[in-house]
Amino acid sequence: MKKILKIGAVLAVLGILAAIYVWFFVYNKPHRDYENATADYTLSAEAFYKHYANGSEESKKYLDKVIQVEGVPSSIETTDSTVIVAFAFGSGMFGDEGIRCTLLPNHHSQVKELDHSETISIKGHCTGYNGTDVIMEQCSLITK
Repeated sequence: MKKILKIGAVLAVLGILAAIYVWFFVYNKPHRDYENATADYTLSAEAFYKHYANGSEESKKYLDKVIQVEGVPSSIETTDSTVIVAFAFGSGMFGDEGIRCTLLPNHHSQVKELDHSETISIKGHCTGYNGTDVIMEQCSLITK
């Protein structure tokens, strides 16, 4: 009976140590800083969109990477605490199709001051293509 209690105590201690390890190194892991990250790829917004719209195999290399795109935005959408810069390159059943870049909160005021006809550069995390738009999250405005 004493042997079973010793084994149980050892397993309990190992379980507690495993839980502490998971909390420190998995659950409490810091998020990637996309604003200060170096872009993995830099290209024009239109070329970037065409890779996805044409179903190019090359588009797979952009997924889950930091991408910097440059182009003239077609619209800047503001809702509550979110600002989305959209580059439109076609129209479909549900409206404009292109790239949708959700900005980090500290870039909202910079984008609102922009002239809609000027070329801008935006860097962000590419999360994929939903059939109509290329989605980029955690975006920041690159000043020249």
